[in-house]
Amino acid sequence: MLAENHPDEIKAIFAKYPVKRSAVMPLLYLAQREEGYIQKESMQEIAAMLELDVTEVAAIVGFYTMYHDEKAGKYRMQVCNDLPCALRGADKFLEHLCENIGVKIGETTPDGLITIEEVKCLGGCDRAPLFQLQQGDKVTYHENMNIDKTMELVDALRKAQE
Repeated sequence: MLAENHPDEIKAIFAKYPVKRSAVMPLLYLAQREEGYIQKESMQEIAAMLELDVTEVAAIVGFYTMYHDEKAGKYRMQVCNDLPCALRGADKFLEHLCENIGVKIGETTPDGLITIEEVKCLGGCDRAPLFQLQQGDKVTYHENMNIDKTMELVDALRKAQE
């Protein structure tokens, strides 16, 4: 379906990379742009285009926090909770955030607005607790957060939906 819907973009991507398999990440980005996540069929199509095993393509999707293989809320709130961040309170922050929003890690709010995810290393351990907020192509980073500031942001996101 990607090849049908985006032939010119795919051609342009392949023109940039002399080795076919090097185009995997731009092709995944293109696939994700359509639905907000990468469907299994798209992974299979990309694997076939690049002469890779589907498992290799799926491994890239699973490794990078900017790729998603499941549908989620309009916003993905990805909280870093690796060891350095946990030492600065990220685990407790994530626990309280889930309580305040009313979902568990990996779940989406009933209004479909926010999905809470835990991730490893956003590169700001000295500014934890921190999270990145993804909406489509846009990513914003929020550092030195606490529950009050985060809930203010959540309330602002909800008001913007009205």
